[in-house]
Amino acid sequence: MDRVPALDEPLKKLLGGPTAKVMAEQLDLHTVGDLLHHYPRRYEERGQLTKLAELPLDEDVTVVAQVADARVHTFNGGRGQRLEITITDGSGRLQLVFFGRGIHKPHKELLPGSRAMFAGKVSMFNRRLQLAHPTYAKLSADGDDSAEVVDSWAGALIPIYPACKGLESWKIAKAVDAVLPSAQEAVDPLPPSLREGRGFVPLPEALLKVHRPHTKDDVEQARQRLKWDEAFVLQVALARRRHADAQLPAVARRPAPGGLLDAFDAKLPFTLTDGQRTVSKEIFDDLATEHPMHRLLQGEVGSGKTMVALRAMLAVVDSGGQAAMLAPTEVLAQQHHRSITEMMGELAEGGMLGGSDLGTKVVLLTGSMGAPARRQALLDLVTGEAGIVIGTHALIEDKVQFHDLGLVVVDEQHRFGVEQRDALRGKGKQPPHLLVMTATPIPRTVAMTVFGDLETSVLDQLPAGRSPIASHVVPAQDKPHFLARAWERVREEATKGHQAYVVCPRIGDSADEAEEKKAAKKKSKEDEAEKRPPLAVLDIAEQLRAGPLQGLRVEVLHGRMQPDDKDDVMRRFAAGEVDALVATTVIEVGVNVPNATAMVIMDADRFGVSQLHQLRGRVGRGSAPGLCLLVTEMPEASAARARLNAVAATLDGFELSRIDLEQRREGDVLGQAQSGVRSSLRMLAVIEDEEVIVAAREEAVAVVSQDPDLERLPALRTALDALLDKDREQYLDKG
Repeated sequence: MDRVPALDEPLKKLLGGPTAKVMAEQLDLHTVGDLLHHYPRRYEERGQLTKLAELPLDEDVTVVAQVADARVHTFNGGRGQRLEITITDGSGRLQLVFFGRGIHKPHKELLPGSRAMFAGKVSMFNRRLQLAHPTYAKLSADGDDSAEVVDSWAGALIPIYPACKGLESWKIAKAVDAVLPSAQEAVDPLPPSLREGRGFVPLPEALLKVHRPHTKDDVEQARQRLKWDEAFVLQVALARRRHADAQLPAVARRPAPGGLLDAFDAKLPFTLTDGQRTVSKEIFDDLATEHPMHRLLQGEVGSGKTMVALRAMLAVVDSGGQAAMLAPTEVLAQQHHRSITEMMGELAEGGMLGGSDLGTKVVLLTGSMGAPARRQALLDLVTGEAGIVIGTHALIEDKVQFHDLGLVVVDEQHRFGVEQRDALRGKGKQPPHLLVMTATPIPRTVAMTVFGDLETSVLDQLPAGRSPIASHVVPAQDKPHFLARAWERVREEATKGHQAYVVCPRIGDSADEAEEKKAAKKKSKEDEAEKRPPLAVLDIAEQLRAGPLQGLRVEVLHGRMQPDDKDDVMRRFAAGEVDALVATTVIEVGVNVPNATAMVIMDADRFGVSQLHQLRGRVGRGSAPGLCLLVTEMPEASAARARLNAVAATLDGFELSRIDLEQRREGDVLGQAQSGVRSSLRMLAVIEDEEVIVAAREEAVAVVSQDPDLERLPALRTALDALLDKDREQYLDKG
């Protein structure tokens, strides 16, 4: 029988059931290898105390500090007891609180002057930071620490691990001690020439140094090496996908001179921006090759991506093929269909594909269409009568057949699953070209990791005629009169003949209530602080109609309305028959009403930075300046307010996406939620480690071009399989 490799040993065998169970459930660590890659978050110096003034609110922390004083207070007429201990780092102070029977042991052990490591969640009580019922491990004054902490810390550095309730940092350190000997058997994924060329320490040594460093230099050597492993293995996975895709055949699509594209360009009422021209050339060059294009088009909200995509679709129709545009929602699909048919005019009313009248048919296909319209649309696609189809994921169903699918344009692709994109790809006679569009600006390194299989084009200038958007935070709790003023501003815009959006985080119907009950069980920290559900569209619309916006035409729009009703509301809003539209984020992407000038976002702290930027891009699309008001009840000192201030301070989407990513865990960057697999990034910070990622990508491309199947590099192959079970490799490739 084969022996289980040391790093694949289940933790249960080495650590015992209870500890292994907590590690599996709370930290997602299952094997010896998992634990060896659970790196310390930071290191405390044995002789130094943690800076208490810099502790983050609402996070689990581990600190090294000295007890300043300890007092027992009684309450409830002497029946209840509370132990309050103040710990200090010499500059700041932190209060520890113990209640009830739990006070005796700490009262005996935590005497003034003693030092210990304390672990718990930082909360705020009476405007002071405190840890309630922290766990602790004493440190002796002379550096000879008790066995309970960890007797094997060799140097002056104490590793502090990402911990969880029931498993403090020092207990994790003890568990690491138990598995550390297995690090000697870690298989090194880097080709020896690469490792020696870059002067990296071997992997077993890096693991030893990251967990039990003697000096800061040990930590630095280990981190550099471990970051490289993550970046390199990831880039090899992506390089292999790009290599495989480059072997696929595709039909080259070149626009016919004097054809549909030329006719369209001739009737454009404006000239394309330089950016649109440059990006179009990149796309047309790709379309003219016999391998499928894989291109990511990112552009600021309103930079004219749809125009670029439409011209690419027309070029494909010119060459006898068909183009499909996939939108994430019905509202958006209908909107794209409307704006594309308007832009094309009589060219969208053509007869046969490639006919002399130059036109083609543009059809819409969504799940809620009536049977006769759907039958006609399907017929137009299979006969080739329709050169362009716009739809939701209804386009992916088995029944949908194309005459000759040449190009797939995916709008806001992060809404689509991997299988969906593959299913659509499979509908061409040969793999179609693929253009992915996103208005979420993606920093270069993230594009190189998340969308590593796509070439990237960026549209960064706005078309002429766009107006600036002024953004302000409205602190409804601290300054209620600011909120009253916000509604006055909406009224003023309506008086000038303009329109406004009011965005809320939820709908407020019965389906919502059920969700809420479920969510109440798993409340996030900030929600607990607020003790109230997010504001709802239906409630706010009612309040506005009866109060501050009385007399104005206020309508609602949300995802659970009937498609016809949604379309009707959007059509009336676009026609100027609605003054204020109270909506959920269904308006986040692609909704284009140039006359809308103001947006009020309620509970703005419940949205992500990039999402707020997306929403804000719905105003200021015409000649009048835009106004975006971010309403929040969060206190001034909170992280949520800092986020909103950042959004109000800049209109640069790339800058905001950096802020967004820095505030989220790195795992989220790789779309952990979408892939369903634990994030592979423990050490690599996608934003800060740009140089590592760029260099790793170059090395990965060189390795893969010489040995696509990694036959000569079995250790790298093994690391790749460990990083990417089959699903993840597929997922990575598709972003």
